[in-house]
Amino acid sequence: MNGSDALRRWRALGLHYLFGAHRVFLREAGDVTRPPLLLLHGFPTAGYDFAPLWDTLGERFHLLAPDLLGFGFSSKPRRHDYRVVEQADLVDAVLREREITRVHVLAHDLGDSVAQELLARHEHRQFLGEDGLRIGSIVFLNGGLFPEAHRPRPIQRLLASPLGPLLVNLLDQARFERSIAAVFGPRTPPTAEWLADAWALVSHDEGHRLAPRLLAYIAERRRMRATWVGAMQATRVPLRLVDGTADPVSGASMVARYRELMPIPDVVELPGIGHWPQVEAPAAVLEACGAFWTRIGVDRGD
Repeated sequence: MNGSDALRRWRALGLHYLFGAHRVFLREAGDVTRPPLLLLHGFPTAGYDFAPLWDTLGERFHLLAPDLLGFGFSSKPRRHDYRVVEQADLVDAVLREREITRVHVLAHDLGDSVAQELLARHEHRQFLGEDGLRIGSIVFLNGGLFPEAHRPRPIQRLLASPLGPLLVNLLDQARFERSIAAVFGPRTPPTAEWLADAWALVSHDEGHRLAPRLLAYIAERRRMRATWVGAMQATRVPLRLVDGTADPVSGASMVARYRELMPIPDVVELPGIGHWPQVEAPAAVLEACGAFWTRIGVDRGD
């Protein structure tokens, strides 16, 4: 495969699990006696997005970073109906396989929506007194938590439209890299190596041709808004938003909506940072997350 030596090492250290007829790629690290931290990546890349945080997080947590179905090194079925609720099923299945029943979550972009669905299930089980996956806390990075505050890029709107299956044939590495670089902060542009690795992940098994199907999550967010936002507003699970406010997709507008709608809006703004804060400002993200986890007592096993 193409990509850097670091990406090849990441892949070599991963495992695969079966989810129905599909293979799910999982990177796992850290002492299994530590609290589990589930890392949920966004569109259009993979769990490798969290590589800049990996070693530091592994000193505190048992890390689990799956590639969602259709992404990265997981299976990429061509005629599949990709849904956030199924991605949550995938995550739940992987955690059950590992006999993990309680996790903390760090999510980004599409991963935010998967985390919202997992939280909604957590709230439903709590209400009914049923067993199932429990969420200890969630840190959201930039993503479409509230559809009305989300600003998809023109290329995303076009690929998600009926024209998508035709336009995807024009998507090449140069166009992809320009589109991705446009949502980074003005002073924190992606490196050439990171962009090449992102393309390697997206184009692996010709996954870039799935973009119109994968982008169905934008419409699904609108359909599931009441359930997902309602769970966030009602939960007692500690939540924090860490947001790069220079992001034109889910930056300052998302922060403003979060402060407006959440009963106790715990927000850390990262001025000048764009859509990928874990890549653009990993130290700032680690600081914001670490302070949150210390405050809620993660190291005490809470």
